[in-house]
Amino acid sequence: MPTLSMFFGIVIRMFLEKGGRHHLPHIHAYHADESAVYGLDGSLLEGRLPAKQEKLVLAWMAIHEEELRANWRLLQETGEFFRIDPLR
Repeated sequence: MPTLSMFFGIVIRMFLEKGGRHHLPHIHAYHADESAVYGLDGSLLEGRLPAKQEKLVLAWMAIHEEELRANWRLLQETGEFFRIDPLR
């Protein structure tokens, strides 16, 4: 489970999803004991984060949309990934 980025106590991960249950490009975001799965379009697919952390994740995703899509393709095709700068 590659960790793409960490910022403000939030961890962003992306999984190799061959035959996965979400069937579309997405990330997993974790904060404290809560987690959520977001499509790369920002849609909430599963779980929940506190409102403040969700806003941070969605802002980060908007800034790094191209990198997230490139990472998704790379991870699914080769199993490799690259880290993405945190939100500052």
